[in-house]
Amino acid sequence: MLTINAIDYRVGGRVLFAGASAQIETGHKVGLIGRNGVGKTTLFRMISGEIEPDRGEISLPRHMRLGLVAQETPGGNITPHDMVLASDINRQNLLAKLDQAAAHNPEHLAEIEAELLDIDAATAPSRAAIILAGLGFDETQQHQPMQSFSGGWRMRVALAACLFSNPDVLLLDEPTNHLDLEAAIWLEGFLQNWRGTLLVISHDRDFLNNVTQSCLHIEGNKLTLYRGNYDRFERTRAERIALTEAQRAKQIAQREHMMEFVNRFRAQATKARQAQSRLKAIEKLSPIAAMIRDPEMVFNFPEPKELAPPIITIDDASVGYDGRPILKKLNLRIDPEDRIALVGANGNGKTTLARMIGGFLAPMSGTRLATRRLKVGYFAQHQVEELNPDQTALQHLAKLVPDWNESALRGYLGRFGFGGELALSKIGVLSGGEKARLTLALITQDAPHVLILDEPTNHLDIDARAALIEALTEYKGVVIIVSHDRHLVEHVADELWLVEGGTVERLSGDLASYRQSLLRGSGGKSSKADKNDKKSAKNAASVPQAKPNSAAGQESANPGPGGISEVKKRLPPSHLQKNLRETEFQLDRITAAIAKIDQKLADPNLYEDKHKSRDLAMERQKLSQQLAETEAAWQKISEMMAR
Repeated sequence: MLTINAIDYRVGGRVLFAGASAQIETGHKVGLIGRNGVGKTTLFRMISGEIEPDRGEISLPRHMRLGLVAQETPGGNITPHDMVLASDINRQNLLAKLDQAAAHNPEHLAEIEAELLDIDAATAPSRAAIILAGLGFDETQQHQPMQSFSGGWRMRVALAACLFSNPDVLLLDEPTNHLDLEAAIWLEGFLQNWRGTLLVISHDRDFLNNVTQSCLHIEGNKLTLYRGNYDRFERTRAERIALTEAQRAKQIAQREHMMEFVNRFRAQATKARQAQSRLKAIEKLSPIAAMIRDPEMVFNFPEPKELAPPIITIDDASVGYDGRPILKKLNLRIDPEDRIALVGANGNGKTTLARMIGGFLAPMSGTRLATRRLKVGYFAQHQVEELNPDQTALQHLAKLVPDWNESALRGYLGRFGFGGELALSKIGVLSGGEKARLTLALITQDAPHVLILDEPTNHLDIDARAALIEALTEYKGVVIIVSHDRHLVEHVADELWLVEGGTVERLSGDLASYRQSLLRGSGGKSSKADKNDKKSAKNAASVPQAKPNSAAGQESANPGPGGISEVKKRLPPSHLQKNLRETEFQLDRITAAIAKIDQKLADPNLYEDKHKSRDLAMERQKLSQQLAETEAAWQKISEMMAR
């Protein structure tokens, strides 16, 4: 059992933990959650013994081995396979003893061989290969020197080594950040079957839901353990907040009522004793502290002007670098409001394809035609890292739009959570999530028609990711995503394009079916039956082989009766399922908003401000109308799926 007992810790005068305690049972899988900056990584460093708490203690049974992903991995000529094998120190020591015994103490050979048999040493090379393959290394890459890999791939080797060492307690800090979707899905399956104790920091909601059994929440310098996955944590915490607020409101009303009696009758001799009694009762009422509500995160993308379809057409194109094509024979088409996720293992060309679609990389052969006045916003991690640390958010935006006055600049930054002093803070002091939000603000300031997002969530916490999903849902332009965050892909993308084997293939299923195909080992490729179905549904796809002025292009632009185009009528079941999930997401969001308003309307003190109560009532009426319309849309989609 991992025990955290009344720890205090402060850094730079700032308190991170004050009397924080928790117990994690052996073999339990726990997600360590909390907003950026609350001390998640610091707690990991204390558990690992890298730093000590100011007070209190963290203890593990002596026999338990702790596993951490190394933050620095060596280069040189050692291969990933050898590096992973070397992480099992016990096996390495026994093999060294075996060699030594063979030369000098042959009488000990049987004893050492028995120990090697106990730890299943003979299968170690194949087990190491399986883990590396799951994290994206093919057989050739597993035996290449480490110096040939980038930093992100070296981090994968470090993760593989940590998993292979099979520790009793495994600490993982954002393990999916250096992975593609395929490797993240493999890791999830690996951890589901892993039997040790797991403590993982992650902002990937689906990952937490599928891997963890409890959530350890850092809030108000304390630790609170919630049973269940992340979704259950959210529900339980919301219920606790509502209950605490109701109890607190009741206590405040009781206190005010008693105080009113005291003020009225303390001067009267006949009531003085009763007034004193109520004063003592008020003193005994321990105030109920309000639970901390996380500040609301916002993204608000400007709305682009409408363009006629198609806005981008790619015909028989090849694209690559230094005269070497990575993708060939591409025939693609992008229409307004397309929502596309590019999937496929890293190194297959997802970023290359995204750059060509956006016009940042010219095709080596074939053509890319874009409509006039097309604006493209492109987000990539290198842009976050290239922000000037000595300038402010306001200065960065002013450089892009010098004709805007300060009021306009501040107003726009406020749409991305950069209000007040934050807009004047130097970039060097901002968190990774704040820098990512600023980058999103900068690339969308001219209202682009196409938004290309290459791993936009790496530095965003769960609340910021949810805000990004909501903003992208409202955004009227094209969205093209490369991301390992399944929650983002599921809620934003309508189509999956598989980038694999030097080409691009539109998948007929949704993300769940793609995940299943990966777990079965088919790599996301459709079966022959699926491919036949796909051919019959090709006109309904957003990747037809149509020319810019073809009938298919005209058809998608002209809605039929009831505002639903013929193309939409022929949407394959996977699209209907996606629309159904999106509608259910909207129903949940609207219902939650109505519940919040109802809670406020139940407060009798609200009606002292007639304007505020009237505004809330009108807002509720508007939401009720939206709820009815969304329910009708949900019913219509359900009927279409039943046909």
